[in-house]
Amino acid sequence: MLPFWIALQFLSSLPVSLPGMPEPRELGRSLLFYPLVGLLFGLLLWLASLLLQGTPAPLHAALLLTLWVLLSGALHLDGLADSADAWLGGFGDRERTLQIMKDPRSGPIAVVTLVLVLLLKFCALWVLVEQGIGAQLLLAPLIGRAAMLGLFLCTPYVRPGGLGQALAEHLPRRIAGWVLLGSALFCLVLGGWVAVLALAMFAWLRHLICRRLGGTTGDTAGAMLELLELVVVLGLALGL
Repeated sequence: MLPFWIALQFLSSLPVSLPGMPEPRELGRSLLFYPLVGLLFGLLLWLASLLLQGTPAPLHAALLLTLWVLLSGALHLDGLADSADAWLGGFGDRERTLQIMKDPRSGPIAVVTLVLVLLLKFCALWVLVEQGIGAQLLLAPLIGRAAMLGLFLCTPYVRPGGLGQALAEHLPRRIAGWVLLGSALFCLVLGGWVAVLALAMFAWLRHLICRRLGGTTGDTAGAMLELLELVVVLGLALGL
């Protein structure tokens, strides 16, 4: 179960302690548990939503969104911010885009992007709370983290020597395919056309990332996760 704890420590702010520095093989296997971590996040959000029943819808939605951000420690929002700055400031140039992503500072484009994404998530959650959302809260966190597994499975990692390279090189690919298939079937049963929309969005974002960079980075993987989560909650709120 060590790979699961590695995945949980990396993807969440939950208090997880590892016995030591993981081996590269264990890092690669931890990717297999990303969908499970997403499912755990969804269950926690569902439980919180049940406990918040009777709370005014705007406050209910705001508390759910706050929990959502806290669970991940804003890790993927940071990747979204870096990617937004780099995508505009890179002017289509691969090396400049990668260089800007390494800058820890956030520019105005990053701030605007984060505000818009969080605002849209909040509004979508508000609508869903008023509609009496239940098990569908599982969908967005699961799809977002399954997409990270899919991205590392089928996309080159372009920063040599980074953590992502160890993940990608030691990922058991055959097992990963079965994990993705199981996750996809579960999401199709639970979300229907919303899951199909998320798959289309994944393919489009991957195309853009590969065209600009020739592969993925940790920041672009985080950005994809956040955008897919947004697409899912918007799709649910619109009744797709």
